[in-house]
Amino acid sequence: MHNGRGHSNNTARLPALSMNTIFIHQLRVETRIGVYAWEQHMTQPLLIDLELELPSAKAFASDEFGDALDYAAIVKRVQAFAQDHPYRLLERFAEALADLLRSEFGAPWTRVSVAKVAPIAGVSKLGVAIERGKRG
Repeated sequence: MHNGRGHSNNTARLPALSMNTIFIHQLRVETRIGVYAWEQHMTQPLLIDLELELPSAKAFASDEFGDALDYAAIVKRVQAFAQDHPYRLLERFAEALADLLRSEFGAPWTRVSVAKVAPIAGVSKLGVAIERGKRG
């Protein structure tokens, strides 16, 4: 269809900006965390949910493992971090974990959720969720 000036009204559409993420949900780790003295002497379970923006979209076209983030490597690194960290607060634990994911895996943006499991009578989970970095 023409607009009367010899130009078509059908303009080429540019692809929308997109963000590609991976996620790891309900990663269960055992760790020492908490502000109470008893929490420093025994491990307790945490459930961790992660979402990481991919530093590159290459894997979607190439189908090459080298172009993707290694989910297993991320899980192993988070497990190692949880076993040996100095933090008492979930908030600080989540912040340090987000920093680690962004620096070691090159994620421009990440969302980290950390929850204690059944920490208080009548509560199944409680925790914190943070987002760090710039999306897309």
